[in-house]
Amino acid sequence: MAKFNAFYAQSGGVSAVINASACGVIETCRKHSDSIGKIYAGRNGIIGALTEDLIDVGQESEAAISALRYTPGGAFGSCRYKLKDIDTHRTQYERLIEVFKAHNIRYFFYNGGGDSADTCLKVSQLSERMGYPLQAIHVPKTVDNDLPITDNSPGFGSVAKYIATSVREAALDIASMCATSTKVFILEAMGRHAGWIAASGALAGKGIHEPPHLIIFPEIPFDRTRVMRHIDESVKRSGYCVIVVSEGARYSDGTFLADAGNTDAFGHRQLGGVAPTLAGMVKQDLGYKYHWAVADYLQRAARHIASKTDVEQAYAVGVRAVECALEGKNAVMPAIKRVSDTPYEWRLEDAPLAEVANQEKFMPRDYISEDGFGISAACRAYLEPLIQGEDFPPFENGLPKFATLELAAVEKKLATFSL
Repeated sequence: MAKFNAFYAQSGGVSAVINASACGVIETCRKHSDSIGKIYAGRNGIIGALTEDLIDVGQESEAAISALRYTPGGAFGSCRYKLKDIDTHRTQYERLIEVFKAHNIRYFFYNGGGDSADTCLKVSQLSERMGYPLQAIHVPKTVDNDLPITDNSPGFGSVAKYIATSVREAALDIASMCATSTKVFILEAMGRHAGWIAASGALAGKGIHEPPHLIIFPEIPFDRTRVMRHIDESVKRSGYCVIVVSEGARYSDGTFLADAGNTDAFGHRQLGGVAPTLAGMVKQDLGYKYHWAVADYLQRAARHIASKTDVEQAYAVGVRAVECALEGKNAVMPAIKRVSDTPYEWRLEDAPLAEVANQEKFMPRDYISEDGFGISAACRAYLEPLIQGEDFPPFENGLPKFATLELAAVEKKLATFSL
């Protein structure tokens, strides 16, 4: 039986569990050595494929690959690089097929969010046009939880757990000092267009006046007067106010509170820090002493407090991706389907990439409280199962111990390609 090689790459912002998906892909490929020959990874994501900078995963030990399950970051390197339009810049896509041909690659696993789903779909379409047989499977990942069809996105549950934990711990700090010191604490969470991560901060408390006292979502237009009034009322009632604000908070005209005026490699607006912007408003309008923090990379790198549910789902979609390829499926993504909330049960279904690519899933309005500053009971029922369980990495000398890979380079066979 002829054996073909597999290629795996990571895309976009990484997460605490993206390497768990890599582990699922690689371990499953190795179990099917009768059908899959060599396993390659792209150094720095899709750029590695374009420049033929491939990593020989076969040089990694079983122990090292197993350790990926509890290692944060992107073990093979990720990138923010969006391939150009396939109709006007076909050369890039043809280059991918050339590299795949040169290395006998017939299985393509691309681990990322909406933009990488689009790339995976386009590669699949072009390979078909060029008559090159390729199974292109998207492996879902995004901390923003904004992929459609799938109930939730691997990477989100661990960020949600980190944010909720941080809010609960910081609130105790503020409460202990508010009589004579800080009255307002603001935590900025990721989420450019969707408020899922900010919403998870609400899991820190359950009572009506428990922190966080205010959540600012991208889905709810920012009204400075209403927000300042709510903060002032919270301080006067509880002595302090804890706020979680999404980086994508915006005014009714769509302008971001913290628009830095630039765009990233994907064409997204670069945001300049909504927490200090909001803190400045608090100082100007209310005069309260404040502190603010930006969770930034900490929230998506915190493998030490990852959700066990998230780890299991991340690994499972990696396994299923390989199974899809071996079943002859193409241009699909393993999606998580929620079976029940209590007890929490889920399964995987295969979603067509044509329905995933370049689509965003926003917070439903009924997941946000009527006043727009908190979450509903339905949202809590959705979020709580995703942060359940602990899956601690091993510790050594008081610190978490993570995977160390060889990252051996594969010999190039083609001419140099310029991005």
